[in-house]
Amino acid sequence: MLLHDATSCYQALLTHDTRFDGVFFVGVRTTGIYCRPICPAKTPREENCVYYAHAAAAEQAGFRPCLRCRPELAPGNASVDAIADLAQRAASRIEDGVLSEISVSELAAELGVSERHLRRAVESTFGVSPHALAQTQRLLLAKRLLTDTALPITQIAFASGFQSVRRFNSVFQERYRLTPTALRKNVQALPTQTEQTLNITLTYRPPLDWSGLLGFLKSRTLAGVENIDGDTYRRTVRWQEHTGWFSACARENERILRISLSHSLVQALPPILARIKCLFDLGASPHRINDVLGVLATDCPGLRVPGAFHGFETAMRAILGQQVSVKAATTLASRFAAALGEPVATPYPNLTHLSPTPECVAHTPKQELIALGILETRALAILALAQAVTEGKISLEPGGDRTATLKALVALPGIGEWTAQYIAMRALAWPDAFPHTDLGVKKALGETQPAKILEIADAWRPWRAYATMHLWRSLETKQ
Repeated sequence: MLLHDATSCYQALLTHDTRFDGVFFVGVRTTGIYCRPICPAKTPREENCVYYAHAAAAEQAGFRPCLRCRPELAPGNASVDAIADLAQRAASRIEDGVLSEISVSELAAELGVSERHLRRAVESTFGVSPHALAQTQRLLLAKRLLTDTALPITQIAFASGFQSVRRFNSVFQERYRLTPTALRKNVQALPTQTEQTLNITLTYRPPLDWSGLLGFLKSRTLAGVENIDGDTYRRTVRWQEHTGWFSACARENERILRISLSHSLVQALPPILARIKCLFDLGASPHRINDVLGVLATDCPGLRVPGAFHGFETAMRAILGQQVSVKAATTLASRFAAALGEPVATPYPNLTHLSPTPECVAHTPKQELIALGILETRALAILALAQAVTEGKISLEPGGDRTATLKALVALPGIGEWTAQYIAMRALAWPDAFPHTDLGVKKALGETQPAKILEIADAWRPWRAYATMHLWRSLETKQ
């Protein structure tokens, strides 16, 4: 889809405005190349520029990605109107590599819409079909791996979601007019890499309150599953049959997140990278959010809403956090994870086991959970949630149908409005989720009436989840 406000786009291009990085891409007619608005190359003449909302649309128009600014590194974008929101949720699942496993029709059903409506939403937002979007995602990931890693080209082909090396070579040359081997030869020096570790960078729009993000996660870490050491976050990972670990550390002056992954996760890169982006809310547009929140965001403009790497894990933690302190809930959750999590080998002594799967939890006798110190009502709620997720009645993926998920959650025993909204904030990555019955929210606002709280928060739509984080933070700074 072409963007119509060319004047604003060109102004952002002239000033290399980081707020628009990933929001649009510019195709340069004279070179046949498309770039990010922060590209360090000489700014093209205005009449030679054409603007696109997504890299896939630029590539469909015949433009090749710039080798200097590297469009594959651009941060994602969060949309809030209904059509664009659906398209972004679909794009999130496509980024997971889901269309390598299911059809567009099945994806539409997962999102709670018809296939026709999904196709219209994706095409009106991005200017390309869901399949074209998936193809661009595969190619851009492959381009990143060719440039940033020393992985063999065969491994890169399959890690990027291609079914064969021959198909990968053919599509890559057709789209980018050079072979994967030729692109790699243009890289001056491949990064050093061990047989156990893969290093990748992810980008975001500044500012980013990395220390605040880690502080929130640190008080809620599952011992043995997660660990925060200084400014580095680490955790164990399970994705289907693949297990391993990753670490993340921000370089705020460079606007990048440095990610190290165990080599055992290479074949699951698309969904794992997507979940890392969700966990650290890398797709946020701080300036856009803060314009709505106003004075509430003044003290910490880089605040993010921590997401979830595993939705079920975060939902379980939310249930255990009902009406108890954060510290008490974290102790229970860590005990729960140690008892039911599968052991895994890592180079870190503090990472010893994987997070329990919903399938494992669903088959655990109630008395085993109670023996861990979990109240019977919460044990029953956890078991009911695990059963619903295992049977496919509830999806805790960020791209799921939020309305249906919230309705299904509150229908389960032991899950009320607060728990459902907290799960929506983190596991579903819903920017407008708002736990208005939360005690901290009430204290921060100096208001106890739910109706009045909702009335106050109406001014923060569609970013009420971010408002919640600011309200919680305001209480911490007063202590």
